[in-house]
Amino acid sequence: MTAVGEAAETAGKPGSPFEVLRIFTRLGLTCFGGPIAHLGFFRTEFVEKRGWLGETHYADVVALSQFLPGPASSKVGITIGVLRAGIPGALAAWIGFTLPSALALILFGYGVSAFGHLGGAAWLHGLKIVAVAVVAQAVWGMARNLCPDRERATIAVAAAALALAVPSTIGQVGAIVVGGLIGWRLLPGEIVPLIPLPVRISRWWSTLSIVLFFGFLIGLPVAVAATNNHVLDIFNGFYRSGSLVFGGGHVVLPLLQATVVPRGWVSNDTFLAGYGAAQAVPGPLFTFSAYLGTVMRPAPNGWLGGAICLIGIFLPSFFLAIGPLHLWNWFRQHPAMRSVLKGVNAAVVGLLLAALYNPVWTSAIHSPADFAVAVVAFLLLTMWAVPPWLVVILGALGTSGLASITS
Repeated sequence: MTAVGEAAETAGKPGSPFEVLRIFTRLGLTCFGGPIAHLGFFRTEFVEKRGWLGETHYADVVALSQFLPGPASSKVGITIGVLRAGIPGALAAWIGFTLPSALALILFGYGVSAFGHLGGAAWLHGLKIVAVAVVAQAVWGMARNLCPDRERATIAVAAAALALAVPSTIGQVGAIVVGGLIGWRLLPGEIVPLIPLPVRISRWWSTLSIVLFFGFLIGLPVAVAATNNHVLDIFNGFYRSGSLVFGGGHVVLPLLQATVVPRGWVSNDTFLAGYGAAQAVPGPLFTFSAYLGTVMRPAPNGWLGGAICLIGIFLPSFFLAIGPLHLWNWFRQHPAMRSVLKGVNAAVVGLLLAALYNPVWTSAIHSPADFAVAVVAFLLLTMWAVPPWLVVILGALGTSGLASITS
């Protein structure tokens, strides 16, 4: 990146936690499509529209979240909150982005018998199609800024190929590591001042977060074994699920199922009914934990059980979003690491490209009509600058209308 480009990289002025809460609440009500689509919505909101982060800073935050376990989009949101308004901003970002879907799933848990299967709903399929356009916009915008030459474009394509060929955490992390190694050897960094991430917390907070992450991970099983406390056992199961899963989203479902179904806390049919409902709400899929806590037997259940499970599964994300920030700033500013980050950022673009195909494209585009809706949504987002939330509504309505005409 040139000196002019680095100068344009905003350091992010401090903001109010209430401002963070307001914006993330709106995103929590409109961000459909899973974690990769969420990253597209975040980029549109905080890089293009508000300028809270520059393109490189945003790519760095995404790359950091990919290295660590837990829900990727939630960690990115919490990090943006920290960079904007410190620890209160992190809490505000998480509450705003998470609460809408968590409340919806808790309510669904209370009335699960009154809800039908949502998997075949036309409007839900429309939301998946819009996610294709959102992710495509994110890939296009990031590629123009982070892959401006043939070397980095090649890294991006190779990372996409590796992620598709090895569809697991190994493929994703391997693509980032290989991209960084290639960048280190082939992409010399310019000697220009690098604007650090605007970390608005002390190193003490970062250190405490890392200590608490491992303290809970090791201490909770010991406490459960010593006390045989049911509430601690529930909290430990969901904390470990949030701590050990890479990739987030649908990847956490087998862990949660293994946590609650064999023990008889939730029946398999009830588990699957909640999973269907989780596809119909915006925000992070990890809020599925709130539904499980609501329907769980024995008590605590209801809203209290939902809150316990929700906090348990997201708490590791707080620790892992806050803890490494100061170390990441050092990593970015070290001369040799500048070249590494060029390769890493290009690899992140490749991972988004791979995700655009699978699962976003493969789960949404099944017919020429689906493709037409996706193209129109992409046009509205990129050429007409229509707000993403409005495109979400139009996509759901359009797909429902097409389904009624062809049925």
